[in-house]
Amino acid sequence: MRFGAVSLAQATGAILAHSHPLKSGRLRKGIRLTEDDIRRLSESGYSSVTVARLDPGDMDENTAADVIARALAPDPEKAMLCRTEPFAGRANLLATAPGVVMLDPAAILAANLVDPMITIATLAPFSRTYPGAMLATIKIISYAVCESQVAKVAAAVSCALKVQPVCLKNASLILSRTETSAKAETLIEKGIRATGNRLKALGMELHETVVCAHDEQNLARAINKASGELILILTATATSDICDVAPQALRHAGGRLIRFGIPVDPGNLLFLGELDERPVIGLPGCARTPALNGADWILERVVCGLPPDDKTIAAMGVGGLLKEIPSRPQPRGGKKRRETRKI
Repeated sequence: MRFGAVSLAQATGAILAHSHPLKSGRLRKGIRLTEDDIRRLSESGYSSVTVARLDPGDMDENTAADVIARALAPDPEKAMLCRTEPFAGRANLLATAPGVVMLDPAAILAANLVDPMITIATLAPFSRTYPGAMLATIKIISYAVCESQVAKVAAAVSCALKVQPVCLKNASLILSRTETSAKAETLIEKGIRATGNRLKALGMELHETVVCAHDEQNLARAINKASGELILILTATATSDICDVAPQALRHAGGRLIRFGIPVDPGNLLFLGELDERPVIGLPGCARTPALNGADWILERVVCGLPPDDKTIAAMGVGGLLKEIPSRPQPRGGKKRRETRKI
């Protein structure tokens, strides 16, 4: 591609590099200049313009973006995606269903190393999706790029992006309480509301809600009676050990504890288990709020049929510090920092 200033006489058919105000209206950058455009530029006092002109073997920005988008998702319906029409060198890939993003980071890296004029930006792997969510954008920086470079990028990212859809329809929520008080009822209501909203965002239904006393016998009974495809447990007090009330109740109900504790903060005190091949998640107390926490990462994978193993959970530690917790800054701050917060 050739880029630079040319006289108006040489500009017909070239791509206008910059927008220009005219006596009447405006010519937008990126258009192919027609003879009428040249006339209007001349009448507005221009004698030259900066343009881009394609050479043999070049591909215009919109075609290039579209080729790469099609390579990323050659069967968009199967990948739970849709492609937007390219415009101004950009094409987007949008989700058509709730789920999580599945992509090949190595493929995206390889593609972005081919040519700095060809860029692909995506959400992080396993990010939650919803219909209409943008998962990837392909942006061609220059007005044209070499066809051979586009072909390399397309080959690198072939079938590298899809949505793993939610495969569970509903969940049972079991909440425990240690007392009957207005405060306890408020916590229960917060837990139900936050959990219901999380499930709704994933296209799932809160099938039933059960409140019971915080002891192994009552929790085990509630777990056994739960009829949802997923069982969620939110206890009145935090689970502090693999032999604490909720994990023990799961065992008494005939279930199995798979994992207790995750390297994500907030959300460390989560446990994962199963009962009759149904997943069971013991939610941390922070799940009573809508803020992102470790329970979201586990929940989203589990409901999409991707239960994380120990290695996957361990890897969550990198990037797992989700936010500072104002109520307990001391572990992360020095004396000076704590004093500043008190002021």
